[in-house]
Amino acid sequence: MKKILYPWVMIIFITTSACSQSSNDNDEAALQARPGNSLQGPIQKPTSGYGADGSYEVEEVTFNNPQYAGTQVSIFYPKGITSPRPTIFFSHPFGGEDKDYNIELYNFIAKKGYAVVFVPYRTIDISVDHRYQTLWEGFIKAAADYPNIIDTQKVGFMGHSFGGGASIDLAYKAFTEKGWGQNGRFLFTMAPWYSFNWNSPLTTQQQLQSFPANTKMITQVYDEDDVNDHRMAIDIFKNINITNAEKDFIYFKSSTINGYNYVTDHAMPSSRSAFDALDYYGVYRLLDAMMDYSFNGNANAKNVALGNGSTAQIIMPSYNGQSMTPLEVTDNPTPKYLQGKYQFQCGSSTNPRGSYCN
Repeated sequence: MKKILYPWVMIIFITTSACSQSSNDNDEAALQARPGNSLQGPIQKPTSGYGADGSYEVEEVTFNNPQYAGTQVSIFYPKGITSPRPTIFFSHPFGGEDKDYNIELYNFIAKKGYAVVFVPYRTIDISVDHRYQTLWEGFIKAAADYPNIIDTQKVGFMGHSFGGGASIDLAYKAFTEKGWGQNGRFLFTMAPWYSFNWNSPLTTQQQLQSFPANTKMITQVYDEDDVNDHRMAIDIFKNINITNAEKDFIYFKSSTINGYNYVTDHAMPSSRSAFDALDYYGVYRLLDAMMDYSFNGNANAKNVALGNGSTAQIIMPSYNGQSMTPLEVTDNPTPKYLQGKYQFQCGSSTNPRGSYCN
C-alpha cells in the first residue's frame, strides 16, 4: 500500500487553479467566431460540426459515494433515452471534488447523446491507492446500478492531472478485468500527473504493454502548465502499446485575440477558471470526434480526433482576421522545457515511472 502524503503547497495550488499551421477555406469558415453564446473572450461556441453543442437536454442521477462519505457520485445523461448510452468515466484533478469544476464538460457530453460518470475523491487522503479505489468503486457501482443508462461495451476513460494519470490504471482494469469497451474504447488524458497502479500484480509497464488492441488515445499537454512535467505524459504516450495510427499527442500554445489572452495553463479545461474557446475548440471538439470515431466508427471523425496533424484536427478558430495558434500534433513528442520548470517533475522519487523519463 502506497502511503504518500502530498505537500500542502500542492493542495492549495491545485485547489485554487487547474505542427505547422495549415488551413483551407472550408475549415476556416467552419471555425469563424459567432455571437450569442456564453464563452469568455471574443470567440464563441461553434454552431455546427464537432464541438457544437448537441440537441439533448441533460438529466442527472446521483447516489452515495461508496468510498467518500458525505459525497455523491453523479451520472449525467441525455434526457429521454430508452437504451443505454456509450459512457465516459471521468477522473477529476486534485481540488476538483465539486462537480461544478468541470460541469460544462459533463453537460457537453450528455448533450451529444452520451453518458458521463463523475466520482469525487478526497483531495486530502491517506494514499494514492485510496484515491484510485474511490474512483474505481464509484465507476463500478454506477455501471452495475444503472445498466439502463450506461453501455459498458462502449466506454472512454478521461482525466485531468491526477485524474489523467489515474485513468491509465483504471481503464486497464475496466478493459481487462471487466471486459468493458469491447465495441469501442479510448483514453483521453489532459496534463497528467504520475501514473500508479492499484491492487494489481502487474507493473505499470506491463499494463502499458498489454492494453487491448482496439484502444485509442489522445494525450493533451498545455504550454504554460508549470505544475505537471510534460515528460509524464510523454512517457505514457510512448510506452503504451497503441499504434501511432490510433493515438495522437497534442500540444496547446496560448494566443491573444482582440486583447483577450487564451491561456494554456494547468487549469484548462475548467468551468471554474476561464471558460473559453480553448475548452470548446481544443478539448470538446476533439473529444466529440473521438467519441464518434470510437463508438460509431466514423472515418470523418477520426480525421478530427486522430488526424495525425490534419488540417481538420489542428485548426483553431479566428476572429476579425486574428487566428488562434493551431494545435501541434505528433507521434514522437519531446520535452520543450527543462524539468526545473515544473512543480512535479518526472524524475521525482514520488514517480513510480521515474526511470522512464526522457
